[in-house]
Amino acid sequence: MLSLLLILIAAFFFTGIIIRTKSIASGRKGPGIFQPIKDVNRLFKKGAVYSETTSFVFQIAPTIYFASVVMAMLVVPFGHSKGLISFNGDFIFFAYVLALGKFFSIISAMDTGSSFEGMGASREALFSMFAEPAFFVLMGSLALLTGQTSFQEIFQDLHLGSYISYALTTLATFVLVMIAMIENSRMPIDDPKTHLELTMVHEVMILDNSGFDLGLILTTGYLKFAIYGALIVNLFIGSIDYQYAIPMFFVIQFLMAVSIGLIESFMARFRMNHNAQFIVVLTSVSLLIFFGVLLMLGKFI
Repeated sequence: MLSLLLILIAAFFFTGIIIRTKSIASGRKGPGIFQPIKDVNRLFKKGAVYSETTSFVFQIAPTIYFASVVMAMLVVPFGHSKGLISFNGDFIFFAYVLALGKFFSIISAMDTGSSFEGMGASREALFSMFAEPAFFVLMGSLALLTGQTSFQEIFQDLHLGSYISYALTTLATFVLVMIAMIENSRMPIDDPKTHLELTMVHEVMILDNSGFDLGLILTTGYLKFAIYGALIVNLFIGSIDYQYAIPMFFVIQFLMAVSIGLIESFMARFRMNHNAQFIVVLTSVSLLIFFGVLLMLGKFI
């Protein structure tokens, strides 16, 4: 329950900090931290408009997309506190319940019959497919290191203390941040501010969504960022007391949001044909973590 509350609070300001960081880096005053929440609130007050060419799939997809992220949020622990749902292999449930929401997001884009939205859907499916091995190799390596198979037990038994463990945690943080960027279609994989349909990925998939449905999709993105931030926090807090762990949660979420804002301010988006290569490299980084775990366990030879 504690992790659920913390993720909701973090999602409230996470995207606003990214936008505020980009504004400061570019020398603009920019909107306030809570502007994304105000935008979503405005959308929730509007009704959705549906094209006559779409089916019921297009109408239910935003709700399923949102519900999938809420379900994934329930298995994320926080220090001693388990998620509302916790069981052996729950990280597999986490990955595939997110994949279910992504699947409905993709088929709803294809349901519109738009060639542009179909193009964005195919790109999103490809990038997600390439990112999946990186997540499973990472979590499988941590499961091998700790001898546990659930999120809470893996993070609880993950002890830092050696140079190798610090290196592995740093690499794991990098992989999770990049997966969060891919899952949320942010730089350097995608540019959420681009207005050219031929270069869009996620944005072109939701061009036909409006009102309440668009608000749900945007809220889902905010929650996704906070969820991956919570996983990164769990890498570091281990079993320390809540009086230290809770401030660390917000500090790490803040640093992650600022880092993403700086990356998007000073880094150009990759060329589209280089995105797949970059995402596959994340699996290589996860394999480095796997070999590091074998080294720590004395099973490398």
